Amino acid sequence: MAAAQDGILEELRRLRARVPQLTGAFAAGLDGLVLAQDTPGVDPDNVAALTRTARDLAAQLADATGQGDFRELLVRGVYGYVATYAAGDAALLTLLAQDRVNIGRLHLEGHRAAARIAELLDTHAAMAARAPAKPARTAAKPGPARARNARTPRPTTTNTRTTAES
Repeated sequence: MAAAQDGILEELRRLRARVPQLTGAFAAGLDGLVLAQDTPGVDPDNVAALTRTARDLAAQLADATGQGDFRELLVRGVYGYVATYAAGDAALLTLLAQDRVNIGRLHLEGHRAAARIAELLDTHAAMAARAPAKPARTAAKPGPARARNARTPRPTTTNTRTTAES
């Protein structure tokens, strides 16, 4: 997973370079656990948990209204935006942006980055599935117990000298 995390982090950094108004970015699994983050000044674990909850509600809303599967969620606050994008079936990409960001550009770059993150995760999962499982080390099994024949004790011989007297 470390290789996938490195690739995701690199994608987040490239994304922030392409959209200078981004103030943070992170990818998280659907379980709410952070995969990689570049969010100075923000607790990514807390925001990832909130993002998961918001995504679940957005997915329910989309389903209840017949809009299909979840694709993105945009929240606008007084000071900026929080945009969350589906990154395949296993992850979410969340971007934090200033109020002056171009929303079209944010969506374009957000969807592209989410697709790349999904590819990284899929590639990692495929490689993990193809990797041969390491054989588990097991303790050597003792062989079958051998039946031993009962031994009869050997007679003890004593070296006794007899001396003949003349």
